[in-house]
Amino acid sequence: MRPKLTIIVPVYNEQATIMTILEKVKALPISKEIIVIDNLSTDGTRELLATVDDPEIRIVLQSKNLGKGTSVKLGFAMAKGEWVIIQDADLEYEPTDILKLLDFAERNSKAVVFGSRLLTENPQGMLAFYVGRVLLNLIFRLLFASETTDVATCYKLVRADIAKQLKLHCSGFDLDFELASSLRRLGYEIAEVPITYRPRTVAEGKKIRPMDGLKAIATMLRVRFQPRKTLVRQITAT
Repeated sequence: MRPKLTIIVPVYNEQATIMTILEKVKALPISKEIIVIDNLSTDGTRELLATVDDPEIRIVLQSKNLGKGTSVKLGFAMAKGEWVIIQDADLEYEPTDILKLLDFAERNSKAVVFGSRLLTENPQGMLAFYVGRVLLNLIFRLLFASETTDVATCYKLVRADIAKQLKLHCSGFDLDFELASSLRRLGYEIAEVPITYRPRTVAEGKKIRPMDGLKAIATMLRVRFQPRKTLVRQITAT
């Protein structure tokens, strides 16, 4: 039986939190599969993942660090669920919010729903990170005529058939922006649901850096002026 949801968990050096996240995701009362893709962690994460024996959880151990974006693309390709969503391996996001996104999508016939950290009074962490996400969101709104409030969010719920047809190129954190930009460029409305957010610091393992913001802007500009037909995979008749 096809699962309702595929949850993709990209991982790199999250030994302190990965098992807690898997417990939380596993506990969600919904038909699901969990695809964990480790990008050659060196802190003991891989050794922990090797002990996981659960029919709902599929473990992929990459032979080199190919980046978060590559993990997401692989997860989309492997997904068997009706819907796909990305779950970071830290504790910044609350997995129970995934159910809110899915419920909203199905009740309102939405193909794309993002979880917004800015639609409720969440702590936002370091000022530089907050300003960065607001600025990037403003650029996204201007380029794609979107009312989205949090384009940089991890929680992007997309109908699986749509996610699989996207021709995505980014391999790093800029995949978040390529995904959102491609969806808007193809005419999909992005609905939003408020979510819980507990930001961590760089000292606690946050991996986003200023250069990632510049890459995000370059990615959004590229997709905005890219021909629509090049954003989707060409289907060959058989």
